[in-house]
Amino acid sequence: QVQLVESGGGLVQAGGSLRLSCVRSGRIVRTYAMGWFRQAPGKEREFVAAIGRPTDETHYADSVKGRFAISRDGASNTAYLQMNSLKPEDTAVYYCAALDGYYSGSTYENEHLWDYWGQGTQVTVSS
Repeated sequence: QVQLVESGGGLVQAGGSLRLSCVRSGRIVRTYAMGWFRQAPGKEREFVAAIGRPTDETHYADSVKGRFAISRDGASNTAYLQMNSLKPEDTAVYYCAALDGYYSGSTYENEHLWDYWGQGTQVTVSS
């Protein structure tokens, strides 16, 4: 079993930055991809970013490309989402996810592939 715990959410003004963290514990497998999804009020959950194995390739939703960056620290089993130039439309609950397997590109956008989920952290961007 794998546990994911997110942190780093909060309230920020438009144009500001936040960094989300996701600590993974439990069963440690080197093949895990890590990802971030978000869900705004009244909307469906949507893909944000993913970082895969074994090459740490990254994939982003078009809406965040150039503003967000996903990374990972293998030593601490932590994934990060650096969010810059935040916009009010980025307001959502952000969820960390883990996926056991090798995939690439737009495949990561399918939330049904992801095996484990965190509880979410709220990000609010004021205008």
